[in-house]
Amino acid sequence: MVGILNSLLESRGPIKKIGVLGMGYVGIPAAALFADADEFDLVLGFQRDSKTSGYKIEMLNRGESPLKGEEPGLEDLLKKVVEARKFVCTSDFSRIREMDAVAMAIQTPFANPKDLEPDFSALNAGIRNVGRYLQPGMLVVLESTITPGTTDGMAREILEEESGLVAGEDFALAHAPERVMVGRLLRNIQEHDRIVGGIDPVSTERAIELYTPVLTKGKIIPMTARAAEVTKTAENTFRDLQIAAINQLALYCEAMEINVYDVRAGIDSLKGEGITRAILWPGAGVGGHCLTKDTYHLERGVKIGEGDLDYPVGAESIYVLARRVNDFMPTHMFNLTNDALRRIGKGPEGSKAAILGWAFINDSDDARNTPSEAYRDLLIGAGAEVTVHDPHVLDYPGVDVSRDISSVLRGADIVAIMTGHSDYFNLDPAQVKDLTGQNHPVIVDGRNVVRPDEFIDAGFVYKGIGRGDKNNHTISNSVQNNQ
Repeated sequence: MVGILNSLLESRGPIKKIGVLGMGYVGIPAAALFADADEFDLVLGFQRDSKTSGYKIEMLNRGESPLKGEEPGLEDLLKKVVEARKFVCTSDFSRIREMDAVAMAIQTPFANPKDLEPDFSALNAGIRNVGRYLQPGMLVVLESTITPGTTDGMAREILEEESGLVAGEDFALAHAPERVMVGRLLRNIQEHDRIVGGIDPVSTERAIELYTPVLTKGKIIPMTARAAEVTKTAENTFRDLQIAAINQLALYCEAMEINVYDVRAGIDSLKGEGITRAILWPGAGVGGHCLTKDTYHLERGVKIGEGDLDYPVGAESIYVLARRVNDFMPTHMFNLTNDALRRIGKGPEGSKAAILGWAFINDSDDARNTPSEAYRDLLIGAGAEVTVHDPHVLDYPGVDVSRDISSVLRGADIVAIMTGHSDYFNLDPAQVKDLTGQNHPVIVDGRNVVRPDEFIDAGFVYKGIGRGDKNNHTISNSVQNNQ
């Protein structure tokens, strides 16, 4: 079989035409970088012409990025490759048959993490589209984060069923997961090492050929497809675990009335040979497409795998427990809010809350699985009126997101900072207080954005995640302390 595939690839020649399925946070920068590489002649971005996302086609073909927020260099690069006629976005999936290689960057969420069943419907549809037009000698790469075993299992089965071809014999198949963060998409793709895992050595080598031209500092790390799948899910799981560790430490510091940031600085100061602490930052919750679900992909990989797991009897997975800690942080923000309101004789019912930040990460428009939504729902459920400000998020289903911070703050009893956008670091306590019209407005800082003493001195009731040293402060020019 290896010999057959080798012969097909040799007769086909080098990769020149590339298709990218999924024009989102991964697919768009990947397509632009492929198109900018001298080794490749043409890149087609495949996007469904749907009511919700069809607008991307025209925007991309004008060289405009549909991704908002700060993505250095992306729009300039798009204009460059569009003007050079090396990149075209299309809804005509039949053009897949023209490609030498197809990369798939389609989301793989969990509909219900409790049952460890991912929603592969969009990915399945994409794979079927590729299989329908698959030609001998093509390379298919899954960039989506997937349950270990998916590439050589479900993906292979669908592609073979739709095409009548055999993976590893008639076409190459590999997994090369993206490793990017919004706000630095191009840089991450170019500079991070690229994990490449084929279902066989020939598939791996063909995938290496695809990704090598877009790397500047990063190197290729080859492995099997399943090892690549585990690598991606595990690295996000580890990051989620690290965040949970600092979030739990923040809760401990609040209980002991000390500043978690002092403790963090102390821990981070321990450096030297063989010393690794890799301590992250606490916050109001974890959002995004990856960290909120990849733990469950990893857990499911073990569940459906053929091997036996040797693990302490009755013990919960530390990875799932970390997910529970991070999912709790919006609830903790709500609890801090209630504590602050009680200090001035109020409660959430009938109060007006201004949420600052709807994106899950600073200076981005990415609001997928934002922790702000969980916090907002808790407030509304408790009878509060909620307004939302975000300088980057244009719209969000079911939520009115304003770009006018003054209108959002006006009349607010509660100011809750859920995202560390640059805009919020220069909030003026006097101006904010004046807009609220309250003698003692509540400010709850979920990202360590404001300087507590300045707001406390201005008459605010302050609460901050991990700020046990400030959370029980004396209220300046206070009304009766009701705590």
